[in-house]
This record gives sequence, C-alpha cells and structure tokens, in this order.
Amino acid sequence: MEGETINPRPLEEEAYDMSGARLALTLCVTKAREGSEVDMSALEHMFKQLRFENTTKRDPTAQQFQEELKNFQDVIDNWKEPVSCAFVVLMAHGEEGLLKGEDGEMVKLDDLFETLNNKNCRALRGKPKVYIVQACRGEHRDLGETIGGDEMVMVTKDEPQTIPTYTDTLHVYSTVEGYLAYRHDEDGSTFIQTLTDVFCNRKGPILQLLTEVTRRMAKAELVQEGTARKVNPEIQSTLRKRLYLQ
Repeated sequence: MEGETINPRPLEEEAYDMSGARLALTLCVTKAREGSEVDMSALEHMFKQLRFENTTKRDPTAQQFQEELKNFQDVIDNWKEPVSCAFVVLMAHGEEGLLKGEDGEMVKLDDLFETLNNKNCRALRGKPKVYIVQACRGEHRDLGETIGGDEMVMVTKDEPQTIPTYTDTLHVYSTVEGYLAYRHDEDGSTFIQTLTDVFCNRKGPILQLLTEVTRRMAKAELVQEGTARKVNPEIQSTLRKRLYLQ
C-alpha cells in the first residue's frame, strides 16, 4: 500500500555448537622463511587460549602437505568425541592456488581444501572448517591508494534439507590474489601476528574479528626494499552460522 512503512525483520543469529573437540593442524615450511618460528609460537599461544588441540609439522614436502591433511582427516573422523571445529594453518612460499613444499615442488591448495569438505570428512559435515594461508599469491606489490572509504556487507541464509559439498568453510589468505605476502625476519608476518592478537584479545563472531584484522592491516604501512607497501588479507566464507571462538 502506498505510503506504508515496512520494517525489515532482524536476521536470526544461529551459532555453531562449539561444545565439542577443537582440533588444529599447522603445516609450516621454515626453509628460507625467516620469522616463521615467531609466527608458529604466536599460533601455539592462540590455539592454547582458544582450547584447540594443535599439531605442528615443520618443513613438509609438497607430497607431505597432502599426506598430513589426509592424516588429519583420519584423526578427526576417529576422534573419541564429537568434533566442533577444525583449523588448518598453511605457511609456505607460494603462487596463486599453489604452495611450495620444502622440496621445491608445488601442491594445489584446492587439493588440500577438498580433504576436509562435507563429502570427504564425515565428522566435519556441517561443522566449521577454517583455513589460514600465509603465502604469496603472486608477484604484485601494493603501494597503496588514497581512498575515502566504503562498506560492504554480504549475508547468506541457507537452510537446506541436504548440504552442499563446500559449505561451512572459511578461507583466510594473508594477501589478495596476485600479490606478495610480507614477513619480517625477526618479528614474523604482519598477518599472523595481527590475526593471533585479535583472536586472543577480542570477542565476537569470527567474521567480525577478521574485519578487525583487515582494518588493522590496511591501516599499517610496511617497508619492503626501502619502499612503503600496503597489504591486507582476503576472506572467503561459506559459513552458514556465526562462529564464536571465545
């Protein structure tokens, strides 16, 4: 009716059940990646605070990246109690869609991601799966641009009787497609250090926390090769509910 005011209904805030086991796997190539140990220490602290049982593997080859993910899947499927959530941290040199193993060979990120999807890992079907990827995704260097500001919000609501293969997954990349990721030889990577600080010291749904990570990284200025650089993470989500870690 003309002139009628329509009041939008608020979204239902359903959250993932996090009462079960929380498991994490960290795979890190330290070879020619100074500062990696600092990042791994920060991640260990974060996982301990968030009550995740974390397994760390150093210097996997390309094949071992795949093998360790498959072993992790087996552990999850055979865990003694229900598993609520899984984190996978992948740190290595890389290109878009690829990670470089300690042996210099490449492994496809999509192959690693498939291991824990709703088809291949029954225990995580409909459960949140978070991938954190600290790696370059190309050779571009971002000098930064002057902007005014903008805001983008995307909300997806889906409650099917069956579940798609790739739902309930969060991919968090240290940089956007095509660009380099930066890491300090002594202080570790800005991405991992910022993420672990926010996850340990702030409360809220994970996408809200990641917005804070992005805000801090976009505000920061890195100096690489004597030139100021800008870098920010990229977040890809198919989560169906709110995910709270604290």
